Amino acid sequence: MSGAAPAILAEEGHFPPGTDSFNYADWFGGLPKGMITTITFMVFLGVGLIILFFMLANRNPKLVPTRGQWIAESLYGFVRNGIVKDIIGPEGLRFAPYFATLFSFILMMNVFAIIPMFQISPNSHIAFPAVLGVLSWLLYNWVGIKKHGFWKYIKNSCIPSGTPIGMYPIIVPIEFLSNLILRPVTLAVRLFANMFAGHMILLVFTLGGVALLNAESVFLRPVSVVSFAMAIVMTFFEFFVQLLQAYVFTLLTAVYVQGSLADEH
Repeated sequence: MSGAAPAILAEEGHFPPGTDSFNYADWFGGLPKGMITTITFMVFLGVGLIILFFMLANRNPKLVPTRGQWIAESLYGFVRNGIVKDIIGPEGLRFAPYFATLFSFILMMNVFAIIPMFQISPNSHIAFPAVLGVLSWLLYNWVGIKKHGFWKYIKNSCIPSGTPIGMYPIIVPIEFLSNLILRPVTLAVRLFANMFAGHMILLVFTLGGVALLNAESVFLRPVSVVSFAMAIVMTFFEFFVQLLQAYVFTLLTAVYVQGSLADEH
């Protein structure tokens, strides 16, 4: 019975989602299979758009900024002053370009989820948040080791100030896992889960509206309006979540860098 169910559904025009739903289509047939998929194309396009935007916004800077220059300067100033300077302090201003790039990249990748023809975020694919998490992990460990030396940095990360010696067997493994192992995992999973869940929610309301509109029952068709209306509402909500997740990822990375630079925890 279970083996016949998919065939019956296929004959009726219903195709339940499966693993094929996550095989992103190749956009350029002449290249090796999987080389340029929908997801990788969006990443290349997003990076190109970010570079082009900042280049055009600052190609001829004026004392009274143009709209593009104002947006670029506001975005950079928000990250520099609102995240880096407030969290890390003046010592962290040397990292402001990286944090501004990180915020811009995550936001651009997230926004693809609500752009027609794309309608999915590369960050809903775990590989990209994982790479970003590893980059943040490398950054805060590198600055901590560079400032304190390897062994002192490990000691500061694993032994909070004032911890009794008798508590070391309990505290040290927990702090080691929390500070040195799990941080990139939590960064990646948080971003991935939010973007994946948002994608699923929009699909539910959009495809649900299509299914209700095409339903045989005339009583169900008017309900499709509600489903489509919810899809529109959730699109605006999803944009807020996308902005928030870019901010949270950048903010937490700054917090980790600040902790690595601190003399004691």
